[in-house]
Amino acid sequence: MKRIILFSLLNITIVSSQINPKNVEIVRDNFGVPHIYAITDAEVAYGLAWVNAEDDFKTIQEAYLAGNAMLSNHIGLKGAPADFISQFIDSSELIDEKIDDISKDYMKVVEGYAQGLNAYAIENPDKVLYKKLFPITPKKMLMYSQLQLFISNEGAYWAGRILNNDTQDEFLDQNLTGSNVIAMNSSKTLSGETFLAINTHQPLEGPTSWYEVHLNSEEGTNIIGTMYPGTPNVLIGVNEHLGWSHTVNYPDKTDVFKLKMKNKRKYIVDNKEYDLEKKVAKVTIKILGIPIKINRKYYKSIYGPTLKNKSGYYSIRTPTLFNIRALEQWWKMGKAKNFTEFYDAYKMKQIPGFNVGYADKYDTIFYMSNGILPKRAEGYNWKGIVPGDTMETLWTEYHEIEDLPQVIQPNSGFIYNANHSPFKSTSAEENSNEKDYSERMGYEKYDNNRSTRLLELIESYDKVSYDDFKDIKYDNSFPSKFSYNFMDINLINEIKLDTNNELNEIVEEIQNWDRKTDINSVGAGLYGVLYYQLVYNYADQIRKLSSEDKPVSKEIILSAISDIKTYLIEHFGKIKITLGEFQKLVRGDKELPIWGLPDVITAMSSRPYKDGKHSVFAGESYIGLVRFTEEGPVMESIISFGNSDDPSSEHYTDQMDMYSKFQTKKMTFNKEEIYSKAKKIYNPN
Repeated sequence: MKRIILFSLLNITIVSSQINPKNVEIVRDNFGVPHIYAITDAEVAYGLAWVNAEDDFKTIQEAYLAGNAMLSNHIGLKGAPADFISQFIDSSELIDEKIDDISKDYMKVVEGYAQGLNAYAIENPDKVLYKKLFPITPKKMLMYSQLQLFISNEGAYWAGRILNNDTQDEFLDQNLTGSNVIAMNSSKTLSGETFLAINTHQPLEGPTSWYEVHLNSEEGTNIIGTMYPGTPNVLIGVNEHLGWSHTVNYPDKTDVFKLKMKNKRKYIVDNKEYDLEKKVAKVTIKILGIPIKINRKYYKSIYGPTLKNKSGYYSIRTPTLFNIRALEQWWKMGKAKNFTEFYDAYKMKQIPGFNVGYADKYDTIFYMSNGILPKRAEGYNWKGIVPGDTMETLWTEYHEIEDLPQVIQPNSGFIYNANHSPFKSTSAEENSNEKDYSERMGYEKYDNNRSTRLLELIESYDKVSYDDFKDIKYDNSFPSKFSYNFMDINLINEIKLDTNNELNEIVEEIQNWDRKTDINSVGAGLYGVLYYQLVYNYADQIRKLSSEDKPVSKEIILSAISDIKTYLIEHFGKIKITLGEFQKLVRGDKELPIWGLPDVITAMSSRPYKDGKHSVFAGESYIGLVRFTEEGPVMESIISFGNSDDPSSEHYTDQMDMYSKFQTKKMTFNKEEIYSKAKKIYNPN
């Protein structure tokens, strides 16, 4: 039963149609994963907000502060870029214009989540970071979503390049954290079951780290999966019928246009003059307790939000600037009962990118390189800067979902993706043909180490047992030939030095290394130090060689090896170290040696930590392994640290040891089992 209630939060008045928290039951398992039960989806969202706030209220608030141009008020100057971008994309105006497009059913979910957060803030005023953020409203939530999607579409990347006067075409490094997804059906599995590997490679902490939940309502929601802090529904997950995962893809999602200016106020398109709309982003920071206002001009043209630099005026255009229903699409995907319903959700065309790998209990597997991809005019270099002086380049329509690269039910019995070419997603004869797709869609065509190794492993089996499937997912080896998409360092294998050369010991250790990134591997340890030396200190040289399609020279490799010898002696007092000595999984006071390096299947990216060591900040984050049986999905999962970001919680680091040993925990949809083994059962508030 709903009731109208008036709250006062830190002198802020909230009036809302309030959900009764007694209708929501939270069941925490032994790892602190919340299983939330309620009659309606809105009530489940209320409970989700409550548990998410219990576990990570700080990150949720910081995310919403960024999306609503308030982050600088909390963290000062470091928050200014996010505050500027959130105003630059005009998400406030877009949401006001489009909010009625969101279905009433989904708006109830968003409203329920907002109410749950507001209720938590009322009960915990000491945890509120910036009181003007509250009350949380659906609009504030959607504004953060728009910021995240604009960033994921590389809109913020292009804005940064324009502001830095960097508008020359150049090679774009790809993010090696990426993700993997693998699905196999009965054509490939020994048991005749369908397998799905959810293998995300995200930051381990922060606004794009994963939070695991189980949501169950009497309105058809019953899903186990993950979401970002502050998201009102699951983004990757498994329900009783099907499951899916995403990997980042790199088609051309964003375009930049150089305007033809008549003067500072007008620009010309097809010989017609247009007024350039002037706008001001306002950022406030405090210095020594004194609020300082910083204003930055930006503009708006018919192409989109616009920035000025030394070379002229540049407009950014990406589908995220015109669509706000991505979260609703993810919600509908989570409620789908079969492939048709799942695919129909994709026809909404609201999620701007990401590959999707899918499997279900009906033995269906599916891969698609999704994207809201514009229909672009011929004759232009859409990967670079496009002329903004003709209506010919002003795209307004998108390709249909059916027109994107995709594979369903291949005879090979498998699909896979590791952030590589969508034209290499299954067996060679069943892949989508890149010739069938316009170059103007901008799809990537490369392999990488993970994709090369995955295909090599999958095709080494005629039929795969579930244990084999897990072995493939947990493989931590490089292929015999390095296949980075941004550099070729295979000349390292051709270096021959005299036995008395001071670098020979390191060179031979790397050359004789079995390519496994095990904790106790000396070869992996030395190669890891070398890899980061190359990408940190030789980046410009490597970028130039890559753009010219040339391998990294022996001279550069030897120079980097000379550098790491000095580094190793200085920090470790010896030349030979293992990967576990160099690379650590660290949270709070807990430090563990950890496997993996960038671009192996069990990918890990790390950064300097202390005493010459590195700590992992991104890579293997949430892992879900699923068998779809006749009785339903059988699922196991693990997360890198624990399901709580509260250092005082027992679940802050309670999954680290299992994770470091390639172990998982059992997850179940069985309500009776969940309640019988519950560690805690309670209502919000």
